[in-house]
Amino acid sequence: MRIFQNSGVYPGYRRQFDQRHGVAQAFEERRDLYLKDRFGALHLLLPILEGDSAAFFTNGDDEVLQQAWATEHGLPSKITLPEILLAQIEEHRTEVFYNLDPMRFGSDFVRRLPGSVKCSLAWRAAPSPGADFSAYDRILNNFPSILATYRQAGWSAEYFTPGHDPVMDEYAARVDRPVDILFVGGYTRHHRKRAAILEAVAELSGRFNVCYHLERSRLTRLAESPLGILPPLTKHKRPKVIRNVSTDPVFGLDLYEAISRAKIVLNGAIDMAGEDRGNMRCFEAMGCGALLVSDAGHYPQGMSANLSMVTYDSSPDLANRLHELMENSSKITEIASDGHRMVQHLYSKLQQWQRFQDIVGAI
Repeated sequence: MRIFQNSGVYPGYRRQFDQRHGVAQAFEERRDLYLKDRFGALHLLLPILEGDSAAFFTNGDDEVLQQAWATEHGLPSKITLPEILLAQIEEHRTEVFYNLDPMRFGSDFVRRLPGSVKCSLAWRAAPSPGADFSAYDRILNNFPSILATYRQAGWSAEYFTPGHDPVMDEYAARVDRPVDILFVGGYTRHHRKRAAILEAVAELSGRFNVCYHLERSRLTRLAESPLGILPPLTKHKRPKVIRNVSTDPVFGLDLYEAISRAKIVLNGAIDMAGEDRGNMRCFEAMGCGALLVSDAGHYPQGMSANLSMVTYDSSPDLANRLHELMENSSKITEIASDGHRMVQHLYSKLQQWQRFQDIVGAI
């Protein structure tokens, strides 16, 4: 199977990546830096991570990366990102196109794929009003309720999960974990349930070592700068209790490192999938050996309350559970270890790849 996997990068990660590595690399050098940094590795298929000669990977939204490929292949300097991606697919003689960025490269793009492409699949794990995925043979994610809405729209959809990155295992082995409670992700007042949870846990920082790695919007960055005294910006400022425990966002191996330093990783859904749960942080926390503490709901196979993770129902319930856990370090270690073993077994890269091949084979 000649597989082509396309992904994309968050703006915050892209800024950090360019600050660390610059923008002067050749295509393969820059792409390999992304792969070594493990950003989004839970979504990358086994042939990509193993460097299979029949597999091709790129970040189609990175104009520096893509323009480097175009220049190396003698394409015009003003060529667009979709045109570069199509040229890469044609040269690769792709048979299966798997896209992690279908909002950017939707059905209009898929209808232009070269004749060598036998099927196209996309990962999309969020409600997508106004999107058109009809040209894709399958839309994949691990949220049954979102899959149901896709099927109602007339699209073919299949259940598919992230896969455990084996690089995480060396981080999971870490015993010294000085951070008591860690949260990594975004904060906005619009996600009221999560915002309330984060504020409640931040209040515990007087007793526990609480650390948040939060992404900030442009308006939040302005609101928390000297310009924040302007009235239109004040509503975008995070509460002081949140700011006091917050630092810069982390991605890739930096994320693995942050989780490996934490006893507990806090997670909270943002009400996009009803009672379904199982966002990336669940797999990342367990994969790196921390105890996942997350809100109650319907989780993927193996993610079971009080066996491989701990769940809570409300802010007061969460505070009680965190206090109980911090008084029983052996319980934290026991459940965290069970969670790590579970994702290693049920969500291995080999299992993920075999499931992907089964889905392709049924098209």
